[in-house]
Amino acid sequence: MKSKTLALLGFVVTLTGASLLLNTPMMAKSETKMHRGISQDRLRALAKYTKVIQTIEQYYVDEENITDIVNKSLEGLLANLDAHSSFMDKKQFKDMKIQTDGEFGGLGITVGMRDGALTVISPIEGTPADKAGMKAGDIILKINDKSTLNMTIDEAVNIMRGKPGTPIELTIVRKDEPKPLVIKIIRDIIKVDSVYTKKIEDTKFLYIRVTSFDKKVVRDVKKALAEHKGEIDGIVLDLRNNPGGLLNQAVGLVNLFVDEGVIVSQKGRIESENQVYKATKAGTYKDIPLVVLVNGGSASASEIVSGALQDHKRAVIIGQKTFGKGSVQVIMPIGNEEALRLTVARYYLPSGRTIQSKGVEPDIEVFPGEVKVVKDEFSIKERDLKKHLTTELEKLEGKKKKEKEKADKEKSKKIILKDDLLKDNQLKTATDTLKVLKITKEIAKGAK
Repeated sequence: MKSKTLALLGFVVTLTGASLLLNTPMMAKSETKMHRGISQDRLRALAKYTKVIQTIEQYYVDEENITDIVNKSLEGLLANLDAHSSFMDKKQFKDMKIQTDGEFGGLGITVGMRDGALTVISPIEGTPADKAGMKAGDIILKINDKSTLNMTIDEAVNIMRGKPGTPIELTIVRKDEPKPLVIKIIRDIIKVDSVYTKKIEDTKFLYIRVTSFDKKVVRDVKKALAEHKGEIDGIVLDLRNNPGGLLNQAVGLVNLFVDEGVIVSQKGRIESENQVYKATKAGTYKDIPLVVLVNGGSASASEIVSGALQDHKRAVIIGQKTFGKGSVQVIMPIGNEEALRLTVARYYLPSGRTIQSKGVEPDIEVFPGEVKVVKDEFSIKERDLKKHLTTELEKLEGKKKKEKEKADKEKSKKIILKDDLLKDNQLKTATDTLKVLKITKEIAKGAK
């Protein structure tokens, strides 16, 4: 089945051609074949469904037209299959298309269902939700005054999305907080750059932050690697709070660092959905030490990348266990204005393990937070002996401090400073791990 891959709500989906689904002779042939072999159980089930629809139409307290009744029944049917399947009416299908274009009015969070609760997978960096303090793992209890109990993902997204500049309130439950929090957010146009790169101070390490897997990820990472060719001793690939995106971009990113073998495979009931994606040797950066940062907000495509690199023993995975979203959704248009989003397969990593509901366990578990620095309060420095110069030294150092702060501010746009590393325990661990990998590589090279 030929298909085109799109990003939908941060998850990987496949858009199936409408012409294939709406081919009248093909559908007629399929229906004839189905009727020939139809079972009595199937006939009884379809008769029951029709009777329920007719009963609701005739006796329900409020008048409902047949189209609305059928649409509601389809919504319930798809929602009860799994957390990611859904029926999209005209408005929802249109909204989905707008979102896949990469620009829409909203909050900038990706949500999913975890244990039946509407959960934030991750806030997108730099968006209103991120600035308001939303965190991965937050459980959304209410959107404005509406409870999220029994609310589908699509219903929640449709409420949260809206005109830029309009306010919204989310009532959330957060781990270690004694009571629910109310977070006020102003909607804005969500348009995010997916790849950011910086050098790490006093090293030849390149920091690559991928916030989501849109169609430009592989291109932008390739560009960054080419710009620093011959200057890199190690790479930190930061996939924290990355909710996922396009499958081909996840495969392409792994392919930059692995030169052979399976990257990921998908298996479903229909044979045409079974696919294996393999690495190629072209343009591979296979010898550069690599560390990948993940957390509970790393989902879908992020888990494919980190899990594949882990299985190939190509990178050290640092941080916290990932979200565990390893299923494949297909968008199947029904006519020109409606569609089904249906789960058709699961992803499997090179080792054969599944991501679904399990996630990727890091090689080194590191919790977020600042690095605790213990100052030496008892040692006497040379400057402490020169009491008569104290005033002049303070003037001189005050001037130097202001100049340094100004220089650091400009420098930090392109470089991660040592002081910044101390504010991010996971990134500091990743950098230290790269140093060990670099030393190990040099030792192995010298032993030959």
